[in-house]
Formats: sequence, C-alpha cells, structure tokens
Amino acid sequence: MTLDRRIRTATDDDWPRVWPFFAEIVAAGETYAFPEDLTDETGRGWWMEEAPGHTVVLEDDGRVVGSAKMGPNRPGRGDHVGTASFMVDPAAAGRGVGRALASYVVAWHREQGFSGIQFNAVVETNAAAVHLWQSLGFEIVGTVPGAYRSAAHGRVGLHVMYLALD
Repeated sequence: MTLDRRIRTATDDDWPRVWPFFAEIVAAGETYAFPEDLTDETGRGWWMEEAPGHTVVLEDDGRVVGSAKMGPNRPGRGDHVGTASFMVDPAAAGRGVGRALASYVVAWHREQGFSGIQFNAVVETNAAAVHLWQSLGFEIVGTVPGAYRSAAHGRVGLHVMYLALD
C-alpha cells in the first residue's frame, strides 16, 4: 500500500482510465448485469453519475485503480435509501482498494443524510464483495434464486443487501 492514495470526485477526464477495467470486469460476466455490448460511450452512461448521484475514483500513485458510484436507490419517496456500485482494477486486487471505496461509500451516504444503503443485486458467488459488505455491517435481506447468469457458474442468486444508517 502506498502513501499517495486518495479518493476524489471523478471527472470526464477519468473515464478513459476507468473504462479499461470497467470493460474487463463486465466482460468477465461474474459481477455486473450490464449489457454485454457496451462501448466506451454507453459504458460511461452506466457509470458516471450526475447529481444527486456521485462517482469517485481511487488513485494510487496517480493511477486510477478503482471507482465507485453512489446515490439514491429510488426516486421520490424512496430517495432516503442510497445504493452504490464499485469496481477495482483486477491488477490492484488484494491491496485494500475495495475496502477503501466501500468505506467511502458508507461515509458519503451518512454525510448526505441517507437512512440506509440497499444493494439490489450482489451476485452470491462474488464472495469477496459479499464478505466485504458484511464486514461493514450489511445484511443479506433476501436472495433472488437464479437471477444472474454467471459466465462460470450458470444461474446463481442475487443478494439484496442492506445497511441501516440511522
């Protein structure tokens, strides 16, 4: 772990540095139910949030090695509960990038006054993500059986996970 690590708001100039690992992770077919035919531009639309949402990048020695997006889970009467997604460059796996982004996501939602955070679709075979979120206090409140077509495991469940913030 380096001393020059920081999380900051993502800018349009960051997208070309996020896109390579974003595309690799989506193509792997193990964690995100994004369209499989994403291009650089359509991928940007799925990831780069506009207010009231927020997208950040984690830089390690000036290199973008992870990104997270967050904001309200639902509009209107559901906007008091947040949601988030994050991706870590596979080349940076095991260096605490995911935990740093996850901790940022929780702190951001608290600072913004959300009452909780709900994840709608955590792939049950993504053990690292499930463990990370549980270590931060999230609970699995339900699992939709066979709701995700994993490239490696076939149909697997999607967990709905929740963390109360108030």
